[in-house]
Amino acid sequence: MPSLLVINPNTSVPVSGLLQAHVQEEVGQAVQVRTVGARFGAAYIASEATYAVAQHAVLDAWAVHLSKAERPDAVLIGCFGDPGLFALREGAGVPVSGLAEASFAAAAAHGRFAVVTGGERWRPMLARLAHALGYGDALAGIHTVAPSGAELAADPEGARVLLAAACQEAAQRFGAQAVVLGGAGLAGMAADIEHQLSVPLVDSVRAGAQWALQALQARERAPDPANEGRFGVAWENLSWEMGALP
Repeated sequence: MPSLLVINPNTSVPVSGLLQAHVQEEVGQAVQVRTVGARFGAAYIASEATYAVAQHAVLDAWAVHLSKAERPDAVLIGCFGDPGLFALREGAGVPVSGLAEASFAAAAAHGRFAVVTGGERWRPMLARLAHALGYGDALAGIHTVAPSGAELAADPEGARVLLAAACQEAAQRFGAQAVVLGGAGLAGMAADIEHQLSVPLVDSVRAGAQWALQALQARERAPDPANEGRFGVAWENLSWEMGALP
């Protein structure tokens, strides 16, 4: 059975549980999904500093998983912002993506897209990521709402009303052909409000799970057992698990 490791870069146990449930439901029982959370950092990533620490936490979570279990067949970074994406992809030796990259790709298939997410500081961070991933021209605009993803998840009914209005506004203001509703804590909410939009609404967690299915199928067709991944760094003063990475 193919295996998917989902890494939650923050320390929130409820968010890890939400990711586990929604990703497993989306990929089905033919894929073994295991979600792990960060051992350190912030309960919610909403600033440059928390993002920087989360990148380290992603590598640490990968190292800890390798020290306890077999290498997974693919890795999904369960944060809309994909901290650690490029670093983990560099040395993991398996397909790696994140909620943002997966949802950008899904939305871009419809044309230029807008992003709606919680936390005002995410706007420049997501714009930078979109350009780094090659979606700068496809990104029509980013609309953030004041509550963070964690605050939105804590009030689902209020969040649906707020996010539906934000998605409608983003589609109209930016002239977008699709809208991405981004955030691990918002998993499943797109299905409740998509009927209120005139353009497709992409759930970032669902998009991440769909990416994983495609990556796992491609890996089964063309396995590369020789590519086991290698960072090639002599770490100092880090966890013993990271020190054990090849």
